[in-house]
Amino acid sequence: MQKTFVISDHHFGHKQIIDFESRPFHDVDEMTTKMIERWNAVVGKEDKVFHLGDFSFLNREKTRDIVQQLYGSKFLIMGNHDRGRTKKWWLDVGFDEVSEYPLVYGGFYFLSHEPMYMNKNMPYVNIHGHIHGQKYEGNHYINVSVELWDYTPVSFEEIKRMTIPNEEQ
Repeated sequence: MQKTFVISDHHFGHKQIIDFESRPFHDVDEMTTKMIERWNAVVGKEDKVFHLGDFSFLNREKTRDIVQQLYGSKFLIMGNHDRGRTKKWWLDVGFDEVSEYPLVYGGFYFLSHEPMYMNKNMPYVNIHGHIHGQKYEGNHYINVSVELWDYTPVSFEEIKRMTIPNEEQ
């Protein structure tokens, strides 16, 4: 059965992010290897992954090499560091679909790179990245930046458990 995952802010090739976000890697090569391993440990070849932006700082060839190693079909919602390249560039390196704008998934979830304003009375959840190790208060926001999820994509089943109230309570 196909599963769906979300993740954000890998920053492949970005040496300074290791210090900026206190990532537990010695260098970008170790970071790349470990993040690919963690992705492939949970994502199957038939699964779908929404990457919510800031994927790679590397050139076309090195980015394509990473994308080809990652399991599943990959949908990129472009982040602030991705927007310097065209949708075509991202498709050419191996993403199956690319969006410059947030999307609604499952009629209930807003998928975006940056957090979106969510009124507390709205029945929606914003799944986002961009703010790395920070979290917004409340149950309207789920930050899927890699730092908060041990550099591993999060299944939508896990997101649902976090966001849909248990009707028996």
